Amino acid sequence: MKLSGSYKLQVKKEIVWRALNDPSILKQCIPGCDTFEKLNENTFEATATNQIGPMNATFSGTINLSNIIENKSYRLSGEGQSSVGFANGSADVKLEELNNVTTLFYDVDLNVGGKIAQLGSRLIDGVAKKMSDYFFGRFADIVSPLIREKDKTGEIIEEKRVTTLKSNFLNKYIYSIFVILLLLAVVIFYFVSR
Repeated sequence: MKLSGSYKLQVKKEIVWRALNDPSILKQCIPGCDTFEKLNENTFEATATNQIGPMNATFSGTINLSNIIENKSYRLSGEGQSSVGFANGSADVKLEELNNVTTLFYDVDLNVGGKIAQLGSRLIDGVAKKMSDYFFGRFADIVSPLIREKDKTGEIIEEKRVTTLKSNFLNKYIYSIFVILLLLAVVIFYFVSR
């Protein structure tokens, strides 16, 4: 599947370029990222846990940088393995600056296989779009936050392009406890009303 998009950042492209090569910033941008380590100048190793449909998958793999034109563009390519399948793909990232505003363009090409591929292309496409939007939106929030001023108070507030994704792992347990308590209340009500 192929995805593309762009973000306007109110900073010079040299700042954006440094951030695109900073492992600590990239780790914050990858949904569900557990680890993100730089192995050498152009290779990173990462693990991330995400829910894809009914499956929780922990992927571990490598990310390589290639076709590097400093302060202008590069290609991120990687592959990851999980107990529920594999994913591999690439993202071409390009920067253009005009009047101290940098536009980050991206084109993503992604392939999945294994049990994950059995979920259907619509679900996979939706998850891939959400994760891609999250990555680049989160990156934009970190590098060039949207700042607005409240009309009446003059207070400056920071708006987010994306909300932080939270693991569905915790949500499952909260919902399970809620359902158990609800069933328990129904049983108690049933026996009390007899």
